[in-house]
Amino acid sequence: MSGLIEAPPSKINADVHSLNGPEQQRAFSLGGYDILDSEPEASFDDLAYLAASFCNAAAALICFFTPGGQWIKARWAGSAHAARLEKLPRYAKLYDPNLHASDGILLQTGVAEPDLAATKLRIAGAAPLTTPDGLVIGSLLLLDKRERILADSQCEVLIKLGCQVMRLLELRRTLMGLSEANARLGQQNMTDALTGIPNRRAYDHRLAAEVSRAERTGEALSLLLMDIDQFKIYNDEYGHLAGDAALQCVARLLRGALRPYDFLARYGGEEFAIILPSTDLTNALMVAERMRSLVATADIPYRKLSLSIGVSRLDIEAGARALVLAADNGLYRAKAAGRNKVVVGKLREDAVAGSARA
Repeated sequence: MSGLIEAPPSKINADVHSLNGPEQQRAFSLGGYDILDSEPEASFDDLAYLAASFCNAAAALICFFTPGGQWIKARWAGSAHAARLEKLPRYAKLYDPNLHASDGILLQTGVAEPDLAATKLRIAGAAPLTTPDGLVIGSLLLLDKRERILADSQCEVLIKLGCQVMRLLELRRTLMGLSEANARLGQQNMTDALTGIPNRRAYDHRLAAEVSRAERTGEALSLLLMDIDQFKIYNDEYGHLAGDAALQCVARLLRGALRPYDFLARYGGEEFAIILPSTDLTNALMVAERMRSLVATADIPYRKLSLSIGVSRLDIEAGARALVLAADNGLYRAKAAGRNKVVVGKLREDAVAGSARA
């Protein structure tokens, strides 16, 4: 029966040195599937159960070949052998996988390695797990307590189930690729393309989360809103490419001076926001002054730039909107006072009432 070797199989002599290339290819292929050391998955366990049940075998394993032995992805055994099978390590010596017939079909030596012998089971049959390019990377093993010959119908089912294992492996790889792509896309949607820091959408999400946490824990929360002074003039004089470079430079300066848990975002065109968790107003003013001084003394292409900064602290009763309005008020007053300044924002009484209602 092509594709399946029944126990007891013939022992085949092989030149181990000639298998160095395939071993390397196998390792590379398994790396692409990212299956080794993965957590148990019910879909693979179910295929092992189906193989053992249809072939009336004591147990079944789905394993993949590594240089040191076989890595067991899934296992199933009837109640009489379940405890013994569970004692098999994830990486086990089951048999020698480096023996192949001329057509590339996997063969066993018929001599169980110590790990398998300890289960008091022997290999009854093995369907190779073959990649689309014909590389055998593992096997679907049937185990039983006695020598036996599988019926043709059982051989066919075992081969088909081996194919299903590979289809499942390919589907798993596709889904993982899609998940990674979606994660990258989500990251892109939350990142400003020019400066590489979080964008306004990311800022909105983070601010809501930090306000919720502050309301729950009672810890202080402060906000800085800052604007590069007279940036339109800079753009008009030196061009938008120079303006882009300046924005990138300012973003790097600000990001490099923050604590790991502070949050910097591009708030608008030339505006930045910094969320400062666990930070009272006094310390927020110190951070703001450090940022203002850092940019004012930095070597920016063409000429110096400066920041105007508004600072506010969360009032639990007023809420998130009041926090932002107060910082924006401070920014407005800093610019009105001559720019390159740090000002604590204030709210009018009607603004505070409106924020509380929002």
